[in-house]
Amino acid sequence: MRNRGHRSRGLLAAFAAAVVGVAGLTGCDAVGGNAPGPSGTAAQTGKPSPKPTPSWDRSPRSLAAVGDSITRGFDACSVLTDCPDSSWATGTDAKVNSLAVRLLGRTGAAQRSWNYAQTGSRMSDLPGQMAQAATRRPELVTVMAGANDACRASVSAMTSVAEFRAQFEDAMTTLRESLPKTQVYVSSVPDLKRLWSQGRTNQLSKQIWKLGICPSMLGDPDALDSAATLRRDTVQDRVEEYNAVLREVCAKDRRCRFDGGAVFEYRFGTKQLSHWDWFHPSRNGQARLAEMAYAGVTSRTPPK
Repeated sequence: MRNRGHRSRGLLAAFAAAVVGVAGLTGCDAVGGNAPGPSGTAAQTGKPSPKPTPSWDRSPRSLAAVGDSITRGFDACSVLTDCPDSSWATGTDAKVNSLAVRLLGRTGAAQRSWNYAQTGSRMSDLPGQMAQAATRRPELVTVMAGANDACRASVSAMTSVAEFRAQFEDAMTTLRESLPKTQVYVSSVPDLKRLWSQGRTNQLSKQIWKLGICPSMLGDPDALDSAATLRRDTVQDRVEEYNAVLREVCAKDRRCRFDGGAVFEYRFGTKQLSHWDWFHPSRNGQARLAEMAYAGVTSRTPPK
């Protein structure tokens, strides 16, 4: 989270409905034969049966991760450093027990999971990461992105909701052009305001924050005046709007699951935060993210 990054089928449907309707009325098939007309529900409605929704595979055999510093394990094992081995998505750290390890086993995670997340990336970087991930032809892609779109130098520099939506749609389109059947699991953006409230009493964390970690939320962390409160509330509102976009765009894709807001709603405490910056997840926090993702991916029904 460091600061840096169908076309309409109406005509075809109408034509199909008309063909079925004519067949029902004449008792002939669509090519003029003498087959009996449809009966039951089809005869009553005159409409073709809808295509079944594809079942969600709860045990994918390969995984690619895209996103930002959280998925890179930033500050989980060393100060101001990526720790991909501690990543909630693809890491092999036993203390984390990542999603990949839970799904594929430790050997499988090492051989059939790939991490294309980049520290500092924003939603605008996601299409490129998706293109990289697609080259591996994974059965599942995990997405955790958006924190850096809110974590900017100022609230005015935050990515607009419209841009955020267009960029996420672009990323999904990029993946679907190559892999129409790959499943996607989308994590919500964390509650940045809660992270500020947990770390603001720690003197070391506030010194680290000065290096440029999420200034829109963490800047002047001790200020409680109306201007500072408004600034933080504005960032928080934008994060909630981003999560609404993630939910809505994902809902349009038959092989996409949103986490239902699980990450945003999780109450990260001091054990779940890096003791180097009190903002990024610690190993314990990465483990909690892995738990949430595993529950979402393996659930018989999508999270709500």
